[in-house]
Amino acid sequence: MFETTIAGSLPKPAWLADPEKLWAKWRLKGDALLDAQRDAVLVWLKEQEDAGIDIATNGEQFRVHFVHGFLEPIEGIDWNLMTPMGIRADRYTVDVPTVTAAVRRPASVHGEEVRYTRVHTRGKLKFTLPGPMTICDTIADAHYGRRADMAMAFAEILNEEARELEALGVDVIQFDEPAFNVFMEDVAEWGMATLERAAEGLKCKTAVHICYGYGIDENIQWKKTLGEEWRQYEQSFPVINGSRIDQVSLECANSHVPMSLLRLLPDKELMVGVIDVASRESESPEQVLAVIDEACEHADVERVMPCTNCGMAPLPRSLAAAKLTALGHGAALAREKYGKVP
Repeated sequence: MFETTIAGSLPKPAWLADPEKLWAKWRLKGDALLDAQRDAVLVWLKEQEDAGIDIATNGEQFRVHFVHGFLEPIEGIDWNLMTPMGIRADRYTVDVPTVTAAVRRPASVHGEEVRYTRVHTRGKLKFTLPGPMTICDTIADAHYGRRADMAMAFAEILNEEARELEALGVDVIQFDEPAFNVFMEDVAEWGMATLERAAEGLKCKTAVHICYGYGIDENIQWKKTLGEEWRQYEQSFPVINGSRIDQVSLECANSHVPMSLLRLLPDKELMVGVIDVASRESESPEQVLAVIDEACEHADVERVMPCTNCGMAPLPRSLAAAKLTALGHGAALAREKYGKVP
């Protein structure tokens, strides 16, 4: 009951990259970089274990960015042709690489890091991959002409990767699709179809993570424009509930998302965000429990999985560790409370 997990990313230690930054460049190269990345994974696996996190991740310590970390070895992408692009409907602009030919995965992208992480993980392991729609909102297209076509091409190579990672012992494959909260009409038209293609044939648990973004200023300012109620999930949840995806990760802590929207996902396991990644203070276990309580008013207790709202990559390392502890302890309080219910 109340299995805990995190959305995916955790801060890079200072020896690995500039702290508290997205897109931070590596401090090392070659074998020294690989050793540092592995060290960072060991640190965060231990932190998660100590905090009582049931389904761990490697914190994306081998990736500069959650999307581009997968794209770097993919053929058909020109990394020298950088195109300014508005991300998430022009919320912020970044210079991104450009697709100039049909994309192809020549070899495993994350296999070696999964082998390493699996050996050092006692419990369940989750691995995150970018979803097809979000990839298309984070890379420029000079080949396919339609986002839907490019998304399906990426879905096919994501499926190749996901099947390989499952075979290496990953228990949950999560696809990160924050674009599902921005282009809601596209979710129904082609986004869900490409996500299901990415997850096709997997026997492990599959998940989709949909949030309102990292706790960076661009996202914080955007949230201020969304009004008293954030109802973006209202459009995408019914589509997702009809899909083959097992789990849905959503943002709840300190958000204006009506918790009643959980009722739109009656057939899914719910990774309920009980940790606010935009806050510079750690939650208490009691605050975590309060969010769990509210979620349980709208969803079966057995389907609620306490989680973080989003990744914690931009946070100070000590704060992220404290939030992990609050998450684990808050879930323990919930198990004690709800375990007494006949």
